[in-house]
Amino acid sequence: MKNLTRRAFVGLGASAAVAVTLAGCSSGSNASSSRASASSSRSVSASAASGTKSSGSELRFMTGGQSGTYYSFGQLLAQHATNNAGVAISALTSDGSKANVESIEDDLAEFGFCQSDVMAYAYNGTNLFKDMPFESISTVAALYDEQVQIVTCNSQIKTVADLKGKRVSIGAPNSGVYFNAIDILSAYDIRETDFTPTYQSFGDSADSLKNEQIDAAFIVAGAPTAAITDLSTSKTAYLVALDDEHVSKLLQSTPYYTKATIKAGTYPGQTEDITTVAVSAVILASKKASNDDVYAFVKDIFDSAADATTAARHAKYEELSVEKGASITSVPYHPGAAKFFEEKGIKVETK
Repeated sequence: MKNLTRRAFVGLGASAAVAVTLAGCSSGSNASSSRASASSSRSVSASAASGTKSSGSELRFMTGGQSGTYYSFGQLLAQHATNNAGVAISALTSDGSKANVESIEDDLAEFGFCQSDVMAYAYNGTNLFKDMPFESISTVAALYDEQVQIVTCNSQIKTVADLKGKRVSIGAPNSGVYFNAIDILSAYDIRETDFTPTYQSFGDSADSLKNEQIDAAFIVAGAPTAAITDLSTSKTAYLVALDDEHVSKLLQSTPYYTKATIKAGTYPGQTEDITTVAVSAVILASKKASNDDVYAFVKDIFDSAADATTAARHAKYEELSVEKGASITSVPYHPGAAKFFEEKGIKVETK
């Protein structure tokens, strides 16, 4: 394959080992409900029914779909904190970022994963939360980057501009992925009327690509992403890169993105780096969660990342840093999290 600097070959026959670092964000789940589903790695019914939030209760941590990074990594974080930090935390499956914010707002959870752009929308009452600000949420920590990945099995799609006139999945309706896709396409002066849009989750997008029902799909998740890894076991798949000119244009118009690179070798057969943009995967907390519980959880997250044995259990541990954890400016931090970062010499905004 040529022209790999613009469109990277993902490969055919991906190994199962890659799948341990899975994806999952705003639309990673195939569930139809807009609220979090009641399943868990621990006893969900007992924790959900209790409704207690004080220190010593079983705390509910909304993650994402079972095939995603939010859930797989969230399980490890919850289990480690439960075993080592004096807090009992259950990692629950959910429909991702939007559902997690809603669960915190509705007192159905104390913690939740969320994309950094979606949490800003929620806090400020914009985009998918238009005129409905959710001031019940607070920041715990930013953990790792979630890259915007444009995947295709059509060898003629080499640039974002080539999506014009094609069938493109741009995420579930009103999901974070949808707004990410619209942002990027707008930077290229591409509107929804310039292509045939479909509105699908990660898994459904991958199935549609396999069945040649669509030509490309936007997926926003920490790479490597299960949907793309699984797709590449049966089809020849490619990643479409963003060019520097349009990345700069996008960064000037929105504060939520950072320039990112999906390194060569992230996927089997990917021989070139791919330029794209990313948002951050952030843990949120209810403002009603106790300072002690939040402090214990965030401290354990970063302490466990420093332990080689624990860090070896998931690739995302390698991306954690206290500096990144304290980097959020759009939503104030929970006082319990602020206490931890102040101990590390970093002052964060609280409210």
